[in-house]
Amino acid sequence: MKSSILKYNFLIVLAALLFFVPFLGSVHLFDWDEINFAECAREMVVTGDYFSVKINYQYFWEKPPLFIWMQALSMNIFGVNEFAARIPNAIAGCISLLVFFNIGRKLIDEKFGLIWVLVYLGSFLPHFYFKSGIIDPWFNLFIFCGFYYFILFSNYNLPVKIQKTEKTAPNNLDGYKNQKNTRLLLLSAVFIGLGVLTKGPVAILIFSICLLVFWVIKKFQAILGLKQLIIFALTVASIGLLWFVILALTGNSVIIKEFIIYQIRLFNTEDSGHGGPFYYHWIILLIGCFPLSVFALPALINPKGELNADTPFQKHFKLWMLILFWVVLILFSIVKTKIVHYSSLCYFPLSFLAAYVLYKLLNEEQVWKKYMGILLIIISGIIGLVISALPFIDKYKQIIIDANIIKDKFAVENLKANVTWTNFEWLIGIFLIVGILAMILLINKNRRKQGLIGIFIICLLSVNMASLLIAPRIEKYTQSAAIEFYQYLQNKDCYIETIGFKSYAHLFYSQKKQPPPSINSKENRMYQTPSKDSLLKGYIDKPAYFVCKITMAEAILKDYPTLNEIYRKNGFVFFVREVK
Repeated sequence: MKSSILKYNFLIVLAALLFFVPFLGSVHLFDWDEINFAECAREMVVTGDYFSVKINYQYFWEKPPLFIWMQALSMNIFGVNEFAARIPNAIAGCISLLVFFNIGRKLIDEKFGLIWVLVYLGSFLPHFYFKSGIIDPWFNLFIFCGFYYFILFSNYNLPVKIQKTEKTAPNNLDGYKNQKNTRLLLLSAVFIGLGVLTKGPVAILIFSICLLVFWVIKKFQAILGLKQLIIFALTVASIGLLWFVILALTGNSVIIKEFIIYQIRLFNTEDSGHGGPFYYHWIILLIGCFPLSVFALPALINPKGELNADTPFQKHFKLWMLILFWVVLILFSIVKTKIVHYSSLCYFPLSFLAAYVLYKLLNEEQVWKKYMGILLIIISGIIGLVISALPFIDKYKQIIIDANIIKDKFAVENLKANVTWTNFEWLIGIFLIVGILAMILLINKNRRKQGLIGIFIICLLSVNMASLLIAPRIEKYTQSAAIEFYQYLQNKDCYIETIGFKSYAHLFYSQKKQPPPSINSKENRMYQTPSKDSLLKGYIDKPAYFVCKITMAEAILKDYPTLNEIYRKNGFVFFVREVK
């Protein structure tokens, strides 16, 4: 038994490395979240200051440091590059799949654990995020592990019978129960604290709301005693708030204040134009998490239906997964700022529910729903047609431009980028559509096992081909022209700024050097960087380069006549202000 578990764990790690690691550095980091965190890590490496999080060598209060420390460590090993920025999440992918398998085999059996791994690995956004350089994969992993141990704790803490045959239980069963409770509670608190240290107090907020909902569902039954609550809170604080405490003790409490203000602003306002309707994340999860989103629907629509033939602990676990999913989805539907990865924590409970339905279907304990087949066809058709259309849009882009279909001038100029397509990329979309149709036909012909597993294998291959062949070409349209300009300026003694749009790419890809410390700064830890306004109109001691989008070019030339336009490319306009 142990040998088979070790074998499966080894194969899962091998599969994860195979799918997540190759070609991580084949495409530039995407502006701005990927580059934001990578630049913070780069500046840690440059300054040697691993305690302070900075961007443009100024204090950055939007995120705590744990993930950025991971990237900084990676950059010390692999150099400052895209691979180093993304490899921490590939590692998170390996660990996440191991967590799914091992929780799954303990919850039900090895078969379920393997199904859970396949469901997550073979779905689009859940898979793709482990190839990215954003914070969320590690944050989600920490929070999920924190929930898992609290699920064990709450199950063990509620009135249950402790089997006297349990080998590890001493004669004093109450003492054993208390020891086990404390250990599980501490482990939960440790992971929630790591979540706070990764992304901030949203970890505590999500956990607290879920706990409140569970408490209400359980009709206000006691879950945590006062002593246990104090232990949990102190453990979370000692890990998650340690960095903030040190900031306060070292006289940097202003960073804590700005951090809190920023977190509140995210909930109340749209950050940098990232708004959207209430149902934004609902659509993202349905289409982006294809196909696991379709398989999870029966468990979401009728959670007490055909999935009710479970053990008490399985019901308990499933209840927590439903609570976690709905709390995260509703919470970030209410939040004004709408960004795709804000709802990514939903991937974990949603993948469990999908794996549960798939497990029941494979064991013929659940009826195949006709609407599932229809949704699989519709969503795969949408995704497949979009993928297949991309090379044809490039082929006929001049006709599209001349027809004035696209009203955004910047997007029109993006489309003019010179991107080489192999003329075979459209087959990825066709492969997805035809593959899903073939698998549904197998299901309808009573070859359920081959059809169900085949759906996720088809999607696994599709997402990897799209990542390898489509994503680099999309990047060439959207930002490559600007990044090429920044890379050209890497070894030049100059200033570089953007005008009219938010970006961190000019800092990372020009590898901005550390400015001299400000004479008036406290303990010489802050660095003086001329303001954008002074670079545009004031005295400069070296050339200043500026980048804007084409939609603002004429207004900028009118307002700042000392700027000289260098060239325009793919929607970006590049200026220089020379020293006089």
